[in-house]
This record gives sequence, structure tokens and C-alpha cells, in this order.
Amino acid sequence: MPSSTTPEPPGDLTGLRLDATSLRVLAHPLRSRLLSRLRTGGPATATDLAAALSTNSGATSYHLRKLESVGLVTDTGEGEGKRRLWRASTDSHQFEPSDFAGDEDAETALNWLVRDYTRHFAEQFERWLDVEATWPAAWRDAAGMSDSFIIATPEQVEELKHEVDELLARYRRVGQGNPRARRLAVYSVLYPLDLDKAPREREQP
Repeated sequence: MPSSTTPEPPGDLTGLRLDATSLRVLAHPLRSRLLSRLRTGGPATATDLAAALSTNSGATSYHLRKLESVGLVTDTGEGEGKRRLWRASTDSHQFEPSDFAGDEDAETALNWLVRDYTRHFAEQFERWLDVEATWPAAWRDAAGMSDSFIIATPEQVEELKHEVDELLARYRRVGQGNPRARRLAVYSVLYPLDLDKAPREREQP
């Protein structure tokens, strides 16, 4: 998944800063899912990906090449012909909305992509809820969601995001090698509550 907070990902992760071209390429229903699948599931062929995402290998191959053209996925060179093995080029990608200010096409693509990630989160979290009852109580207590409220300036929010990134970096591989450890997705969302009180553009901090 993406981050809109840090130009360079923490720890041993690799990242790519989206530009307008790569953003427009990624803002596509199948391409965003292909990239997410390769990041979470590891290298795969177009045939494997098509089966996992309920599409056909021809369309999958086409969209993988489009992602490759902007550096988001890579042909590993380990497959042959239709069995080419693809992997995600990086662990994450980053962006800031201000990167695309004034570019109407890019802003439209960004709006679609962020909404798509919201839908993807809801789908994934509901999958967990569907099977949650079959997991041990310790995991049911550890997982879940919460919300809180803060009052802060944009600068203070940026500081908060930086601190959260540093905390996550500390826990990135904390369970490595432990048979009890499992992979978990961690999402963070920040948005203003008082939507009818938008600040003025030249408002002083």
C-alpha cells in the first residue's frame, strides 16, 4: 500500500515517489490490484495473477507491462514466454497531493486511486471479520480498529505522521523468526472533522 507521508520509507523498505505519469498508470482497477498482490504475495506469473484476481492472463500481461513502463513492477527474467515471473519493483510508493496541484488529469487520477485504496481496505478488513471467530482469542484482541481525535496544525500533523512512521519501522520485523508471528496490515487515516470550516489559503500558522 502507499504512503503520503514520507519521501523515503523507513527501515529496509524500498519506495518510489509517484509522478504524474506513474500516478495515471496506476489509477486503474486491475493495475492497483496487481501491484498490491505482488507486494503482499511475492513474485507471480500473469496466469497466477489472473486466477487470483478473476480476470484473464492476456489482460493481466498487458497491464503488467504498463506498470513496468513506469517502474512499479519488474520482469524477474526467471520465467519464459507466457510464464514470465513478475515482482513488485518496490515495497511502497509515496505521493503528496501538492505534487499534482494544477494538473487536472493527475488530480482526478489521485482522487480515484485514494478512493480505490479505501474500497480495498474495506474489502480486506471484512475478509478478516468473516473469519475472525475461527482465530484464537489473543489474535482477536490484538487485531481490530480504533479511532481518536486531535486538535493540531498541519505542521503538527506532519510531525505526528513522522513519529508514527518511526514507530512502525521499529516493529517492521520484530516478530521475524517467531513461529507465533503473522503478517498484519496497519492503516492510518487522517482527515478534518469540521468540513464546513475550511481554513483560508493564506491563513497564518
